[in-house]
Amino acid sequence: MQHNKGEANAPLLTVKNLKKYYPVSTPLGRIKGYVKAVDDVEFTLRERETLGLVGESGCGKSTTGRTIMRLTDPTDGQAFYKGKDIFTLKGQELQTMRQKFQMIFQDPHSSLDPKQYIGHAIEEPLRIHRIGTKQERMERAMDLLHKVGLREDQYFRYPHEFSGGQRQRIGIARALAVNPKIIICDEPVSALDVSIQSQVINLLQELQTQFDLSYVFIAHDLSVVRHIADSIGVMYLGKIVEKAATDELFAQPLHPYTQALLSAVPIPNPNVKKTRMILKGDIPSPFNPPSGCVFHTRCPHAMDRCKTEVPALLEKASNHMVACHLYN
Repeated sequence: MQHNKGEANAPLLTVKNLKKYYPVSTPLGRIKGYVKAVDDVEFTLRERETLGLVGESGCGKSTTGRTIMRLTDPTDGQAFYKGKDIFTLKGQELQTMRQKFQMIFQDPHSSLDPKQYIGHAIEEPLRIHRIGTKQERMERAMDLLHKVGLREDQYFRYPHEFSGGQRQRIGIARALAVNPKIIICDEPVSALDVSIQSQVINLLQELQTQFDLSYVFIAHDLSVVRHIADSIGVMYLGKIVEKAATDELFAQPLHPYTQALLSAVPIPNPNVKKTRMILKGDIPSPFNPPSGCVFHTRCPHAMDRCKTEVPALLEKASNHMVACHLYN
């Protein structure tokens, strides 16, 4: 895949200091603390670019995506789409902005209404945004079914009549209905068979070229992300700990957590020996994260300053950012 194809463009989406905290209350309703699901996340996304967000379950990847979509409101931070802060929009302005952002969900089964024809599901965003006549919406849905590799005569079928891979294609068609600029793909292939995963990834890449799309691609499988993403942000406990172009990250991972993740990716060559880096302990609770560097409780290189000082995300090489005291 050709990387950094969006390099010359101005950023389409810029996220700054994004935080999403969930209050935790006692049985009497007094707030005793917060779960820091997303804690100070920053990134930019350019036109026709794919940014991968990776990390273990519970690291805040999906919450980041949902907050940018305004499916949940941020605790703090800003997200600029072409210079306009999405988090300040309300009412009709927000409704109009929503056409620019769409989402593909992880579970293709539960994200579709079981009692609704799939053709009507694809048309629903068009009806909500009052786009086109009834006939035009139907034609658009038929056209999108064709574009995602399904047949137009499947318009009047229900979701249970399709396989998981086909249902995810329907989800993709629905996301494309209102001509969005950015699609947030929330683990779109993790519920599918491996053979189907590659077909869906290839489809997403074809559609990206065809419709000039930008993706935020959330996943925990690094080999999938390597295939589709131009750049990758590695998340741990609500924070981005490393960010770089995909090829650069795989060639030279700097953060100990990234190194551990990459050491777990199997290499399809029996002659290549690689040392597995096993992390000790479990992920700490986001309700009570460790002081200093959140990774220090599991890091093989932890020093005294790691327990007290929060490392800043700094540029170590060209466009290669890392938050680790080993490098500053």
